[in-house]
Amino acid sequence: MFPSKLITGAILAAASALCLAGQVPDDDTPAASAPVPAAPPQPAPSVVPPVAGEGAQPAVPSATPQAINPQADDETFLLLREAARQDDAAKANALASRLPGYAIPSYVDYYRLKPRLREAPQEEIRAFLRRWEGTAIADRLRNDWLLELGRRRDWPAFDRELPLFVKNDDYQVRCYALLSRLAKGEKVARDARALLTMPSGYGEACNALLVQLAQTGQFTQADLLTQLRLAGEMNATGPARRAAQLLGASDTRAGQAVDLPALALARGVGKTAAEHQIYLVAVGRMARTSLKLAGLALKKNGPKLSAEERAIGWSNIALAASIALSPEAWDDWKKAAGAPLSAEQLQWKTRIALRQGDWKAVRATIEAMPAPQRDDPAWVYWRGRALLAQGEREDAQDLFRRIADQNSFYGQLAMEELGQQVTIPPAARPPTPAEMAQVAANPDFQRALKFYAMRLRFEGTREWNWGLRGYNERQLLAAAEFARKNNILDRMINTSERTRTEFDYTQRFPDPHDDIMHPTAQGLGLDKAWAYGLIRQESRFVSDAQSGVGASGLMQVMPSTGKWVAAKIGLTEFVHGMLNDLKTNITLGANYMSMVLANAEGSQVLATAAYNAGPGRARAWRGTLAAPMEGAIFVETIPFSETRNYVRNVMSNATNYAALFDKRPQSLKARLGTITPRGQNNLLP
Repeated sequence: MFPSKLITGAILAAASALCLAGQVPDDDTPAASAPVPAAPPQPAPSVVPPVAGEGAQPAVPSATPQAINPQADDETFLLLREAARQDDAAKANALASRLPGYAIPSYVDYYRLKPRLREAPQEEIRAFLRRWEGTAIADRLRNDWLLELGRRRDWPAFDRELPLFVKNDDYQVRCYALLSRLAKGEKVARDARALLTMPSGYGEACNALLVQLAQTGQFTQADLLTQLRLAGEMNATGPARRAAQLLGASDTRAGQAVDLPALALARGVGKTAAEHQIYLVAVGRMARTSLKLAGLALKKNGPKLSAEERAIGWSNIALAASIALSPEAWDDWKKAAGAPLSAEQLQWKTRIALRQGDWKAVRATIEAMPAPQRDDPAWVYWRGRALLAQGEREDAQDLFRRIADQNSFYGQLAMEELGQQVTIPPAARPPTPAEMAQVAANPDFQRALKFYAMRLRFEGTREWNWGLRGYNERQLLAAAEFARKNNILDRMINTSERTRTEFDYTQRFPDPHDDIMHPTAQGLGLDKAWAYGLIRQESRFVSDAQSGVGASGLMQVMPSTGKWVAAKIGLTEFVHGMLNDLKTNITLGANYMSMVLANAEGSQVLATAAYNAGPGRARAWRGTLAAPMEGAIFVETIPFSETRNYVRNVMSNATNYAALFDKRPQSLKARLGTITPRGQNNLLP
């Protein structure tokens, strides 16, 4: 299965078959994984104050400052929110009318207006923006309105509003902004090439931009062929068909190349350059299923293709072979010499070069990346390692110094290359009562607390992050402490991580529930730093987090996995609902960690991968090894991007926790160890 098929933050199932003398479920599905908790915590705020100072006057003045029945009003508000989400304008208006004195009037106004945005008079929209100017929800409505103005192609109004959009983080809005410039006759092809790299997420705005670029001649045939290749690489059928149409080729054939590659290959190469590219897309898609058949098809029709087209075909096969960790992948990349490579292909060519130990190729491929990609900390680090391997120590150290101040996986590895280990910086002076009072009075945080208390995590997080705008280091530390006092630990972590000169690592790496975790880990002989590092990644200490498929609690345990582990440890009265009990969740999760660690012969890297992607997959990835491999290289070449990032974060977290708990420098490299083929000694140093 490929990365696009892995459900983010999910545990799919735990199979009944067992391995390692009945110690671990023998499955190919994640056992626990939820990097971003899907459900809110149950905050116990010291105070959830009425939200004051939202802006001007509320939309519907109230005779009383607070609702008479807050609980009933909260229930009405939730119904209003759902009505707005369903675009039921009549119901939303009726429900909003029942909340004249609600604690958060800006959201009542928003949910009343949102379902009518397409037909609402512009003056009504502007009145909302004036009334709530400077708030998160005003910026949210401006985002919504910009999308509507772009859909209407009302560029004068769009251009007036765009500079006022504070977050400016909407992909579709960015495409509309280029469409607006294009409508004025501006040259936007360069910006569009940088933007149009994810066909699967184009939507109406970006698809319209692509069409206009083609029709105005700003996108050449080469640009459109690139779009066709990207669509095939990302399994985006609609964009592939659209690119084919713009090239004058059969959109049906392009769709078949993505969805039915065997049929597309059977139809042959075709005559035009576009038809050749469609054929090569089919080769790449077939390689996801059968590398052998894809190779045979390319060899059979190779004489009908140009040298560059043959190279492109091999690059498509090489990408699939790389993700499968096939031993033929490096040879396939050699056959792809001269092909223009996508960002994903450049990354995977580099990863396979790392597995081959070909540092010259690692360096060359990274240096071929576009600057923004090349500046990613991962590629800065590996480029430095390549320079070091080639004897260019001074230049390598310059690269390591660029990222060594980043408290992250590759920042920590870079630090070790400079002769340092992970330590905890001196703690900043605690926030003063005056600093805490200033934070507590922030109306954005008051709204956030209200939303968290209502289990509306999305809205709460939006308000919290909005409230942090413009904060200095001292204010960030105070806000993080305010989050701690109100038991919103994920916001505490996120907020504290924003500081650059003053630090409080007890905020960044908390260890709540140690009265449960410590004896549990001690009894299992489990590294407590690793356990906390995993929880921090799984749930950010949101105790009742729920993933989209039912993984629960701090350690994101699936019901099937929980039931299996409970049976193994003799917890005979286990029922699904117990997963949200802190002690039960930690007990089951920690025991499962211990089991996958035993299955991985003591490698925390392999066990962490197994916890996220399933023991079967972790064993399969290990099974591709013919010789021992440096742990960092093994992590970088994990095929699933979610699991790769997950393992990086957990191992980095664990190193920080160990430095906190042991009060001495720690080595991430030592923790990563060496990953050996199965059956060899794989205990950590």
